[in-house]
Amino acid sequence: MTTVPMPSTARYWRLPALTIGLFLVLIATLVGLTRHYDQEEQQATLVSDVLWMEQNLHFHLERVESQLALLADDLFKGQRPAAQVDARLRQILSPESALRRVYWLDAEGVVQGMHPPTDDRTPGASPRPSDTAFLLARSTGRPVYGPPTTFRDGKAGFEVQVPYFGDSGFRGVAVGYYDFEDLLAREIPWWFSERYRVRALGQDGQEIAAKSKVAPLASQLEYQIPFDPPGHGLRLQVTAYRGETRWIPILLMASMVVLAGIIIWSLLQLRRHVARRQATEQALRDAMAFRKAMEDSLVTGLRARDLEGRITYVNPAFCRMTGYEAEELVGRDPPMPYWDPEDPPSLEEREQQILSGEIATSGVERRLIRKNGDHIDALVLDAPLIDAEGRHTGWMGSVLDITEEKRMRDFARQQEERLQATARLVTMGEMASTLAHELNQPLAAISSYSAGCLNHLERQDADPAELKGILAKLSKQAQRAGQIIKGIHDFVRRSEPKRERIDINALLREAVALVEPDARKHLVRIEADLPDGLPPVAADRGMVEQVLVNLIRNGMDAMRDTPASQRHLQVTTRLIGEQVAIEVADRGCGIPPEAAQRLFQPFFTTKAEGMGMGLNICRSIAELHRGKLGFEPRPGGGTIFTFSLPAEAP
Repeated sequence: MTTVPMPSTARYWRLPALTIGLFLVLIATLVGLTRHYDQEEQQATLVSDVLWMEQNLHFHLERVESQLALLADDLFKGQRPAAQVDARLRQILSPESALRRVYWLDAEGVVQGMHPPTDDRTPGASPRPSDTAFLLARSTGRPVYGPPTTFRDGKAGFEVQVPYFGDSGFRGVAVGYYDFEDLLAREIPWWFSERYRVRALGQDGQEIAAKSKVAPLASQLEYQIPFDPPGHGLRLQVTAYRGETRWIPILLMASMVVLAGIIIWSLLQLRRHVARRQATEQALRDAMAFRKAMEDSLVTGLRARDLEGRITYVNPAFCRMTGYEAEELVGRDPPMPYWDPEDPPSLEEREQQILSGEIATSGVERRLIRKNGDHIDALVLDAPLIDAEGRHTGWMGSVLDITEEKRMRDFARQQEERLQATARLVTMGEMASTLAHELNQPLAAISSYSAGCLNHLERQDADPAELKGILAKLSKQAQRAGQIIKGIHDFVRRSEPKRERIDINALLREAVALVEPDARKHLVRIEADLPDGLPPVAADRGMVEQVLVNLIRNGMDAMRDTPASQRHLQVTTRLIGEQVAIEVADRGCGIPPEAAQRLFQPFFTTKAEGMGMGLNICRSIAELHRGKLGFEPRPGGGTIFTFSLPAEAP
């Protein structure tokens, strides 16, 4: 197949394609940079706001620590009036402080009081202050925050313990309990809540408290900071809400992309049209080149004719087959120079039928004459030639040279006939001694009767009536010997296959009679069950008799090791559907499974002196007559061979 180089116009498409591609890359880069700048700006704003929130929370916690320190001074000095202490407690527990409860403990960690007063059964009651935080505050002298805890109403919080030292040393601590949700709700301003969702996370990452609204989140804008104080693994997670879509730059970018897409689409359509046209032309050139290469490589001759029988095309294989050049054949009218003038008239009539539209699907064998005068056998098949518009414009013929195939077929048939004749001779050779014994009996009788006649003739008073009886017996023995010789001759003679209507029972009786002497020699009793009324079969008498003799003798050979009293060979005929079946059943040793698979293969035998062709020939004869040959085990021991042939219609 030839290849065509790319047309020079293809490079002109590269410049607009590169320009459009560069334009799209610039647009994508601009959009990406804009989005990246927006994200960086939003991230910077988020970090700044989070740091402000963190500082604001720290200020609040430090302010509460100062208030608790002043409260401890009032509580442990005992110099302030009770009303002033209560006022300071109410100030510390005001809603703006996010404190839920206040305890004060003495130097031993014993609770001295709480506000508001409550018992352990009251909902919202705080747990007992942390001993660890108490010891740490006493030892460091600084405010200490305890781990996250849970109130009885299920809300989360944490504690802060502020130590107090007097003139005599450590006097105790003031403990304040924070509510996480109140702390976030009161210390995070409204504008921060509008922009971000704030979550307090525990050490295990579980949410403890949150301040948020129902709005979609921008998960890529998220920032976490440690919530220290109170510490203990607490973190604050701040996530920005998704901002409003800025439609003007999006619409601008979308318009540019749409315009670029329209330009690209127009260029692609134009390029596709040009490429399709070029591809069509290239495909046409490739198809013509491929068709030419394919036709040149064919061994089947192709011949196209128009409706009048004029040759319009021949391929190289047809030219090699006939010896003529294409220029010598194209345009020729019948009769063609390669036709054999000795072809029967029926072939000429078939040519006329083809040209008139009466065409058969099967081919016809014709003898053609090459330009040098040699004859070839060809199989010719013709079919209508239809053009692209569906019109019948002529006939396309396929011509296949079958000269060698036909010669090999004839040779194989001759070899098959020789092999069958050889098998019959081998069978008769194996039966020769028995047949010689059978012939010896009538010949001995003939000799005795001849001597008796001579003795009677030597006497003067010979009785003609007595001589006549002796001569009749002599003639009967001669006929008996002749029948034996005729049966042997009919069995072994080689003749062309000839199908005729055969009475299978009569033929089976002849086969049994042929092997009867051998059966008596081997003490085999043959029992024939031949029912009347069986339809005839169309077959070659000699071939079918060869199969029957082979099957009977094989059954006898299979019983060589069987006790003499059990050597019974059953021969049966019956009608099975549309098949006349002959069954030969023996009481031999049977067929082993490993031999059953190869029993009908050529040169496979279970006999030490066998050739391995008997059953193979028998199956070939059965298939030649559209019949079957098979076997199966016989109940009680032995084998049943079944030979079936199609029954002839009445």
